[in-house]
This record gives sequence, C-alpha cells and structure tokens, in this order.
Amino acid sequence: MKDIGPNLNFIKTPAFIKITAFAIIVLSCFYLGKHYSDGYQQLSFFSTFHSPQTDSIIDVAVGVSPNVGKFSDQNLNLTAPPSIPGSPPKNSKNAQPPAVERIGIVDEDGAMSVEFEVGEFDPHSVEDLGKSDGEEEKKVGNRDSTVKIENFRVCEASMQDYIPCLDNVEEIARLNSTERGEKYERHCPGKGEGLDCLVPMPQGYKPRIPWPASRDEVWFSNVPHTRLVEDKGGQNWISIKGDKFVFPGGGTQFIHGADQYLDQISQMVPDIAFGNHTRVVLDIGCGVASFGAFLLQRNVITLSIAPKDVHENQIQFALERGVPAMVAVFATHRLLYPSQAFDLIHCSRCRINWTRDDGILLLEVNRMLRAGGYFAWAAQPVYKHEENLQEQWKEMEDLTIRLCWELVKKEGYIAIWRKPLNNSCYLNRDTGVQPPLCDPNDDPDDVWYVGMKPCITLLPENGYGSNVTTWPARLNDLPERLQTIEMDAYISRKEILKADTKFWHEVIYGYVHAYHWNDSKLRNVMDMRAGFGGFAAALIDFQVDCWVMNVVPVSGFNTLPVIYDRGLIGVRHDWCEPFDTYPRTYDLLHAAGLFSIEQKRCNISNIMLEMDRMLRPGGRVYIRDTVSVVNELHAIAVAMGWASAVHDTSEGPHASWRLLRCDKRF
Repeated sequence: MKDIGPNLNFIKTPAFIKITAFAIIVLSCFYLGKHYSDGYQQLSFFSTFHSPQTDSIIDVAVGVSPNVGKFSDQNLNLTAPPSIPGSPPKNSKNAQPPAVERIGIVDEDGAMSVEFEVGEFDPHSVEDLGKSDGEEEKKVGNRDSTVKIENFRVCEASMQDYIPCLDNVEEIARLNSTERGEKYERHCPGKGEGLDCLVPMPQGYKPRIPWPASRDEVWFSNVPHTRLVEDKGGQNWISIKGDKFVFPGGGTQFIHGADQYLDQISQMVPDIAFGNHTRVVLDIGCGVASFGAFLLQRNVITLSIAPKDVHENQIQFALERGVPAMVAVFATHRLLYPSQAFDLIHCSRCRINWTRDDGILLLEVNRMLRAGGYFAWAAQPVYKHEENLQEQWKEMEDLTIRLCWELVKKEGYIAIWRKPLNNSCYLNRDTGVQPPLCDPNDDPDDVWYVGMKPCITLLPENGYGSNVTTWPARLNDLPERLQTIEMDAYISRKEILKADTKFWHEVIYGYVHAYHWNDSKLRNVMDMRAGFGGFAAALIDFQVDCWVMNVVPVSGFNTLPVIYDRGLIGVRHDWCEPFDTYPRTYDLLHAAGLFSIEQKRCNISNIMLEMDRMLRPGGRVYIRDTVSVVNELHAIAVAMGWASAVHDTSEGPHASWRLLRCDKRF
C-alpha cells in the first residue's frame, strides 16, 4: 500500500485552504447571478423600432418608461419614441403609414387555420374598478413598475363641448374662402397646440338614460342647449318637459313622425326592403336623428351626419339618444366613408344645393352609394310649384339623368332615384357629356384629406360591391371586396377573415360572461382599430344591445369596404389627430394593438386625452396591447383619474400582451 500521509498533510496547509475558499466563493457568485438573471426581470423596458434604412429591428432599452423625465408639473407629456433616421415626420397629412404587416393564424405546418382556441376568462379575476383609488402599485405579470405622475388638469368650463378640429377659431379665421362650407371642415390644432387637459362635464351631469328609453328622452343637464327647441320645436323635433328633452319622432319634412314616413318610403319602392336588402343608410342633415332612430327597430343601421353649424348640437343630441351619428359636412373634401358604402342615402330638407359646381356634391353621394342603391330626397322643389323651386327641380332632374340615375318614384314631397348596377350607361353616354368619368387610376376609397372630384366614379367591372347578400346573412358572408384590400396576403385573405371572426367571437364571449357586458347598459361603442369588423360582428352575435363605430386607422390597410359590405358602419381616421365627435358621446372605447403601432408616429398621451374627451363619465375602456405599452398607458390612465387595472389575457401570465381595463369616474 502506498504512503498517502504526505498528501493529507498538503490538504492541511494554509495555501490549500485559501484556494478552496476562493473556489467556493466564485461558484456561489456564479450560481446567484444565474438565479437572478433567470428568475427576475431587469428594471428597464425595451421598445422595438423598425429602421427603414436598414430594414432591421432595433431594441432600445430605457429606464422604466421611454417618457420618464418629460412629465410637466401639470400633466404627463408622453412623447412618441425617439425618431429613427429615415422615419417619416409626425405630421399626419404628410406622414407615410408604416408598411402593412402580415397577419393571420398559422398552424404548425405554416398554413392558415381557423381552428384555434382563445381560452376562457377566470370569473374570479373580475374586480370592481370603482373601488380602486387609481394610485396603487401597478403589477404586470412578473414585472413591477411603480410610476407616480402628476394628474392632468381640468380644462376651462367653456370647453365642455370642445371638438378640437372643428373649434379651431384661429385657423378658421385664416381661411381665404368659406363660401363652400370650408369653415365646417377639419382644421386641427398644430403641433404642440393640442388638447392638454381633461374636458369638463356640464354642471349637474347625470348617468345617461339607458336605451331604448333614451330614444325618446334625455336629461336636460347632459346637453343644456335650447337653440334647437326654439328653432325646431314647432316641427316636432324636440321639446322640453321638466328636467328632460323629449323627442316626439318628427322632422321638418315628416312632422307626423318618422315611422309613418318610413312606411311611405317602403310603399313607394318595396324593393328597398328595410332590414333585408337595405341594411346600411346615410342620413344627411339629420337633425336630432329621428329618421335613424326609428330605422333601428327595422334592423337598419343609419349613420346620421350633420355639420357643426347654427344648429351645432344636433349630433350631440343624436349621440345622447344612443343613435349612430357623427359630425360631417358636404363641402370640399370627400367624406370619410368608402365607395359603395350605403344601400340608401337620405336627404330630407338637408339644406344642400346638390347641383352647384357642376353637381360635385351629388357626385360625392354617387361615390358612396352602392351599385343599385337608392337616393331619397324630400324637399320643396319636389312638390312646390313656385318658379324658382321648379327651376331647381329641373336642374336636379337633368343632373341625375347625366349620372345615369333612374327616377323610380316621385310621390308627394319625396323623390327616389336608383343608381345603376354597372357601367353600361356611363360608357354609352354621348361624347362630351358632363360630368366626365373619373380617371381609372383614381382610388374611390382614398378619403383622408382628399378633395371631392367632379367626376363619376366607375363601378368595378367584376361587380364587387353590388353583389352583397341580404341581412343578416351578409354579416358573416365573405365579401367579394375582401380581394381588393391592399394587404400583404392574397390567397389567404378569406382564412384571415375567418380567423379574425372566430378570434373576436371567443374574446367577446369572455367579456360578456366575465365582465357582464349584457348588463352594463352599453350603447355607443367605438372600436378604435377595427380591422375587418370582427369585434362589432361578435357583439351582434351575442345580442349586446349596442352599435359600433368601426374606426380604420390610416396607419394600416383600408378595410372599410369590407366592414360596410358586412352591414356595419365605420370611418377612416388618423389617431394622431382628434376625432370628429362631441365630448362624452361613447360608453365604451376598445383598442386592440392600436398603441403599439401608433406610438411610432403619434403622441400616445394625446390619444388617451382624446379618449377621455370622447368617453362618458362612467364609461369604460378596454385596451389590449403589449406589456410595455400597457404599463405606459396604465400610468397615463391613473394621471387622468381613471380607475384602472391590468389583467392577463386568456393566453396566460407569460404572454406578451395584457388587457388594460378602465372606468372613467364621475
């Protein structure tokens, strides 16, 4: 046996003991470092940017929030991410929208699939946001972020009905001309001059009267304006009874009530078939929107529009009643709706000279009217025999003939025309007949800050837009115009729409059951990034008694034609600018994936302030977005005084998306 004594003596030496201790310390530090690296998030956020110059993705690490250090003493001034060299400017009129990204549900083989499950909400996760003080520590997943910021100030009381792009007095005063209604169009505040405070509610504001009772009466204190009562009370529009405004259901041309008027139109042209063939209607110069209000019970959704003119609160009354409405004007720019959007367009004493400027305003109606759709005009030139009025009728008759419209019926004070189903009449007009046909390269769905054009928009040769099915089948049928959307897909488009429909059906199922949407008295709803309208379609499927304004941002592909073909309504908009509606007009604002896109080009605090302006006290906000974006939005929501909470989505706590749920307090 070998002698091992000397080796044992070496182990006992001081040098060996020091080496061993050092090794143990090194191994311990390595273990602890790996443990904390794997188990805990770093105290920084990462924002992802796309560089157009290198076509690469850049991750930028910043402390807590990209906007820390930019909070003023009065409010939170979150700015957009740092600009990347070569990126477009923020001016929404000139900025180029980012490239359209490929979307869809892809299975393990790389093929498009609609077979997927979203999962269910845990009903135990539902909490009463009203009990939250809004100043609690915010925890998202395993990331803690405590951000305390100064609250936003409240605007002056004079701004309680403020619409930023329509009340820009300084810009309107600089207009060279107003004879064509330019002063009623959009004139948005310049950079740095936008809304930086919370628009106040009127004194005595009350929770709105729920639908359907709100169709007939609203609180006086919520819209405390009497001008319409003074001007239109004798025409059965509106009256005051105690502490409420009452709406008898009449209008200037139908003082005996909208129901009787609608029956007359149906009898004149049975093929109009409200709620079947005719689903989507535009009411121009709508007053308090009684025409649209009574069409709702016939399964027709009517977008009621009027300018903010001398009767400036008519749209505010319409929205307070719970009727789809928007401030809009026939002036010099295209309205923000696509071609072939409406099955019927209605004008009853709407105070528009349709034949001025070679009929450019009626040509805009023609652009928006679906092939085979109807235009109903109730006005004095139809039935009165004064010389000047008869001259107006002859001009209207001549213009509609040149537009190839067929006068289907003229009875009493109503005339109804029908637009052709195809281009055969247009192409067979005599040479030199005015108005001319539009250039084939003109995009009739391009509407954002695009001027009206004095030409006839040709219909698609393949019949797209004219072959929609009847309601309610059209809600879930695949529209033919889906193939015309400029997006990064062609063969898979139908699968994308099917997947989108199923996704939102599952999500809304969770919202309805976990958050009790059917009991929440929701009425006016806006989807701020509507896509194909799947959110709105799901609400109809689950019989939530509301209507949805589907907003399609200019930063993405234009899906509005598909939304209208499905029997829904919507509008094109740039969220870098304010929306054309009155304050306190929506009960629910929904935004999925909006902010992670718009933060590259807009100030997201401005978007949140605009949401607060549009939202009723007691209204709700649901935002689905990335973890870092939701953290940032949560901080802004607290600064605005909203009660808010962050939830995991149905994908679980380790998903990259979160749900921010907010209530706007009274």
